[in-house]
Amino acid sequence: MEIYNTLTRKKEIFEPREDLPTGQAGKKVQMFVCGPTVYDYIHIGNARTFVIFDVVAKYLRYKGYEVNYIQNITDIDNKIIERAEKEGVDSLEYAKKYTEIFKEDMKTLGVTSPEYKNATDHIPEVIKQVQTLLGKGNAYVIDGDGIYFDLSTFSDYGKLSGRTALMADDAVSRIDDSNKKRNKGDFAIWKFKQHNDPSWSAPFGDGRPGWHIEDTAITEKYFGPQYDIHGGGQDLIFPHHEAEIAQQESASGLKPFVKYWMHTGFLVNKDEKMSKSLGNFMMLRKALEKWPKEALRFYLLSNNYRNSLDYSNKSIKAAQAAAQRIRELRNKTALIGSIDNLGGTLVGVAEKTEQLFVDAMDNDFNIPEALSALFNFIEIANKIFADKTIGKKDVMPIIKILNLYDTALGIVPHDTQYHDRPAEIQEIIDQRQKSRENRDYTMADQLRDKLKNLGYEVEDTAYGPLVTKK
Repeated sequence: MEIYNTLTRKKEIFEPREDLPTGQAGKKVQMFVCGPTVYDYIHIGNARTFVIFDVVAKYLRYKGYEVNYIQNITDIDNKIIERAEKEGVDSLEYAKKYTEIFKEDMKTLGVTSPEYKNATDHIPEVIKQVQTLLGKGNAYVIDGDGIYFDLSTFSDYGKLSGRTALMADDAVSRIDDSNKKRNKGDFAIWKFKQHNDPSWSAPFGDGRPGWHIEDTAITEKYFGPQYDIHGGGQDLIFPHHEAEIAQQESASGLKPFVKYWMHTGFLVNKDEKMSKSLGNFMMLRKALEKWPKEALRFYLLSNNYRNSLDYSNKSIKAAQAAAQRIRELRNKTALIGSIDNLGGTLVGVAEKTEQLFVDAMDNDFNIPEALSALFNFIEIANKIFADKTIGKKDVMPIIKILNLYDTALGIVPHDTQYHDRPAEIQEIIDQRQKSRENRDYTMADQLRDKLKNLGYEVEDTAYGPLVTKK
């Protein structure tokens, strides 16, 4: 199994740091992914990262690894404080509200693999790390402002991104401002109490954590000073992940802080990164009201995780059609028990499909290739249904493949959002699809009109027809 490592800029054989205790199969994996800052609903661009790492964790478990997957929740931050003040509510209560909303949305989306850790539940760990960095000379105090990390004490700064502290004034950097900093890129690890901001007592002055240090404080508590996988969006590579490396490697003296760094590409809307600041986003909660979760997950997984993904109604409709085809196969399978023919054609096909799935996922989680294997299987299965050569021996192979993709990717529909269609409607849909395959487009158009007159709209996609009731 290979993973692309942002730190080394190449694919590497995946070898976790720690074996499980003697006598147990597999290996132990410690994985951390940067979670949301809970000042609003998350958008579907954020959701893409969380769905991808949900799949990473689930696939590693499928491979026999014991995965300890933690995701932080930033529930204290300038954005939270500003929003709470604007609404006239307590900032910690405000953050608690959006924390619960985030967890609800993740559950609805089928993201079930991480264990969530709030920043405000780990203040003692933050204070301990700040004290360590002060004691080792890696941090300094600016009176009335906060405690800053001194980048001149860490020569490896920039090794993850290929950037330097001198690049810290561009739009993506989110570096803390202060004209009293020693170096341009120095960042706050503790912010002293200001006005009515939430604060905690500390030996170096009451205040609250900086953004970067909450992550290293959390991971050091649960994983120790080094661990296996750190994930997040590409926009976090600099300066956030560089700051994490500088903090933890300075505090512990151990390198590397993380063995494998994984980063997801942006969701783009008209060639721009989707973000709240640009105002070109769709909230995940609204998307979940509009589309079934399996279709939304399929869409978010439909491109290589390291590449950007175009946001368009056309792409999501294609994902809806894909989810429909998966569900149709599941429903057809329930009827096989009444067919006398013993069948068995799909036994070997299923074995090959599972191997193709594993080969794809072992190649740096090549999910699009894994999806291609699934739809090749569906095409073969549908053909033997049409030829009436299906039988009882084909039931378990179909169930096995659907369970595999459901367990690892979460794209197999189970809910009532995909309504069963009458048999006569499905027959017309199948006839139309066969006409298209035979390039008889005149007949296909006639059958489309027939469906329209019966109250069904048809839109052709890369995964087959998307049929919706008007």
